[in-house]
Amino acid sequence: MKLTSYYPVICTDRLPATVAFWRQHFGFVPAFESDWYVHLSSAAAPGVHLAVLDHSHPTIPEGYRRPVQGLLLNFEVEDVDAEYAKAQAAGLDIRLSLRDEAFGQRHFILADPAGVLVDVIKPIPPSEEFAAQFSAAALAETGAGA
Repeated sequence: MKLTSYYPVICTDRLPATVAFWRQHFGFVPAFESDWYVHLSSAAAPGVHLAVLDHSHPTIPEGYRRPVQGLLLNFEVEDVDAEYAKAQAAGLDIRLSLRDEAFGQRHFILADPAGVLVDVIKPIPPSEEFAAQFSAAALAETGAGA
């Protein structure tokens, strides 16, 4: 299979609030907008897309028409500390405070209006224990590789 694009679609019962959240706090802009589906594109990062869909729409197969559960979206950023300060100032629903992880992340987690967890991440060098689990190419991306 040759992929031409990839983007998550958040099924929600709070479409307007969810779209507003992604627009206001993550800089997404609508590429397509209807009353049941909104396709969003990042204004700052071409090629980064996200869609929001009314969970009850008939394009979703019966038996699956319910709001999203158990989804975690990762967003890597240049300055996670600045993003954390913005999230705090905006009163966002922060579920995990900013912290460093031995597996190579400085991050925090917040929730959007649909209940989707958003992990805002800055890769950092992992501990020796975790460094051994990375491929050489992935380790180099963290700045810890030789």
